[in-house]
Amino acid sequence: MDFLRNFKKKVESLAFGKSSEKLAEKHLRSKGYTIIETNYRCREGEVDIVARQGDYLVFCEVKARRNKSYGSALEGVTPQKIKKIRLAAAHYIHKKKLQGVDCRFDILTIDKSEDGGIKVELIQNAF
Repeated sequence: MDFLRNFKKKVESLAFGKSSEKLAEKHLRSKGYTIIETNYRCREGEVDIVARQGDYLVFCEVKARRNKSYGSALEGVTPQKIKKIRLAAAHYIHKKKLQGVDCRFDILTIDKSEDGGIKVELIQNAF
């Protein structure tokens, strides 16, 4: 019984994460971003969304929370997470030969409220 309950929670969590990523992409596009790549992974870490906005190459961290049990979505972007994102971004820049390009780091948070509402917040140049 515990196995089935845990499995169901995991499936729900994955589905929420996937739908949050799609919502984040849609929100960024509405703000004039062009999505270049999603879920860029390397040994150093991961960047959720790599995009262009104007002259900037943007590395965007997407953090979503279904409830406040672990704090807000923004509280989930820890100093350790920021360090890994920076390292992954440096790897991306090196791999794609983009040295010298103007870049910034944005955070997009998605918080689901108890009444089912969703709050999306974009923080440009967050770190």
